[in-house]
Amino acid sequence: MATTLRGATLVATGIFLSRISGFLRVSVFAHYFGNSAAADAFNAAMRIPNFLQNLFGEGVLSASFIPVYARLDAEGRKEEASRLAYTIFSFLVLLVASLVGAGIVATPLLIGLIAPGFTGERQVLAILLVRIFFPATGLLVLSAWCLGVLNSHRKFFLSYVAPVVWNAAIIAALLLFGHNEQAALAIYVAYAAVIGSLLQFLVQLPSAIKILGRVRLQIVFDTFVNEVLRNFLPVVIGRGIVQISAYFDSLLASLLPAGAVAALGYAQMLYLLPVSLFGMSVSAAELPEMSRTIGSDEQYHQLREKLRVGLERIAFFVIPSATVFLLFGDIVIGVLLESGQFRRADSVYVWATLAGSSVGLLSVTFGRLYASTFYALKDTRSPLRFAIVRVVVSIASGIPLALYLPPKLGLSAAWGVVGITLASSLGGWMECLLLRRSLCRRIGKVNVELKRIMLAAVLAAAPALAIKSLSDFKPMLMVAFVVVPFGIIYLTTARWLAVAVAVELLDKIRRRLLKR
Repeated sequence: MATTLRGATLVATGIFLSRISGFLRVSVFAHYFGNSAAADAFNAAMRIPNFLQNLFGEGVLSASFIPVYARLDAEGRKEEASRLAYTIFSFLVLLVASLVGAGIVATPLLIGLIAPGFTGERQVLAILLVRIFFPATGLLVLSAWCLGVLNSHRKFFLSYVAPVVWNAAIIAALLLFGHNEQAALAIYVAYAAVIGSLLQFLVQLPSAIKILGRVRLQIVFDTFVNEVLRNFLPVVIGRGIVQISAYFDSLLASLLPAGAVAALGYAQMLYLLPVSLFGMSVSAAELPEMSRTIGSDEQYHQLREKLRVGLERIAFFVIPSATVFLLFGDIVIGVLLESGQFRRADSVYVWATLAGSSVGLLSVTFGRLYASTFYALKDTRSPLRFAIVRVVVSIASGIPLALYLPPKLGLSAAWGVVGITLASSLGGWMECLLLRRSLCRRIGKVNVELKRIMLAAVLAAAPALAIKSLSDFKPMLMVAFVVVPFGIIYLTTARWLAVAVAVELLDKIRRRLLKR
């Protein structure tokens, strides 16, 4: 338990630092681009190569490669583990190089598919940006391979803090070339993203090589490689299906008035912070440990306990995060983004978009850990089936909520972006419930204490909401008088209600203070 807690803490710390740099990047980007047509083109362009990164990156390698590699390492079969790792690396190099080359050639067709609402200069700029972004995507997939190796050896921090250099490269380009008009600036920033991707890969590569020994670029098919590849295909398909949902969100947003695609991108930047910080950190730390327990007589008991602790830890942080996004999102967005071309009206618009995503925040973070448990059990097909359901539900509900509901309510078509995020939340909850039901049938019921956590969030939100309604301060002061008190009241109330994570956290803080 201590090992996974330390691992989750290291992952969360690395992610926190990378996300802070990401917030700074988005804040500087918003200063120069706002909710402009160039911002739409940039955000839409990033989605296409990001599809490849998500398809063949961390999630897929975590599900297919880490369980097999971690098991070999736990059994002391170092040579076979090293050969497996380098074979997968060689396979990824060939696969990604082919896909990047094909993607650059087919970019005009891809833009027509992902953003059919783009025309004229916005379309031309998006096509150029996609072609620049594609090589960066290939480098980030190879960076994910490094992450898989390092995570398997419980070296969590470096891989999750590495994106800081990617963000730094983009921020530097924005500051250096910010005097240019927006289309030219977008091109400079895209090239900076390629440089940042190379740096992110190179930062991790020496540590991975040190673990694995001499570099061997070869593809040797054996039992273990075949097992990874068998797991690889269902996970790739599952990730691809989930990416279809993200693609569809972008497609719908491109049909809305200018600014919708950018607003969706800004909202997702915030929404992904708790997903990565809490959902990903716990899942990433637990997967290698879960994989090492497979084969023991008490594996189901161990898995249930690991799952229960992980879910409660996720809920303790995600529930207040969702509450802040829903009730105080305008304050957070105002502090981070209001500057230059990004104005107060933009903050309210992005807040509404973020609120739709926040409804499904807990389901998505829970779903990550449920899926990791299936992967540890060598079952990659069950998450695939439920991912299909998620996409179907999101698409089926997204069209009416985004395109038809706003006019019925007398609202501008631009507010359809809120329907997009609400539909994604609905699909996320459906997937989460199906994952939970199937997993409980397999390993037994997992009891998670949520009522006291939710009660603590409600009790903390009430006074903070009252202060907000009676105040009219600048966003920075509102954070001090609204968001910070919410966090303090939530933590102390959760401790008073004997929420296990709060008790553990505050006791640890108290012990460290006493040592000083």
